[in-house]
Amino acid sequence: MKSLTKIALGGGCHWCTEAVFQSLKGVEKVKQGYVASTDENSSFSEAVIVHFNAEVISLQNLIEIHLHTHKSTSAHSMRKKYRSGIYTYSEEQYNLAMNILNEFQTEFENKLITKVFPFSEFKASREAIQNYYQKNPKKPFCERFINSKLNLLLDKFSNQVNKDFITI
Repeated sequence: MKSLTKIALGGGCHWCTEAVFQSLKGVEKVKQGYVASTDENSSFSEAVIVHFNAEVISLQNLIEIHLHTHKSTSAHSMRKKYRSGIYTYSEEQYNLAMNILNEFQTEFENKLITKVFPFSEFKASREAIQNYYQKNPKKPFCERFINSKLNLLLDKFSNQVNKDFITI
């Protein structure tokens, strides 16, 4: 039996984030919903929990993809609803994520606003909007917003994409 690791990621619409991570090799399950951290970040923000096989895709790869598939350098007005975050499940994972995030700063012209937070709580999205892209690939939202992220994946991270998932 393979051992899965999990990490929670948030930054943009959870429909987009869910589709991005569902399309990757080594990602076994993506739970779409709302994640909270602690203290001043205890409010819920759109995010996904990614269950992955670290022997197939590393935490470093997941964080790199996350940074490139949402506005990780933009402090726009909707950041409370769309907190740019990496939510960790242990102190060891927190430290690793911090190091990875700092290493990737050099790939971006502007400062990354993405933060690493301790995971606190999760509330799943209602069933009707889970697996949104899989259920609705031809809807205008998917064609306008999600397909551009999936095209970026195919361009920049093609060796990590499960091409059977992507319908564009």
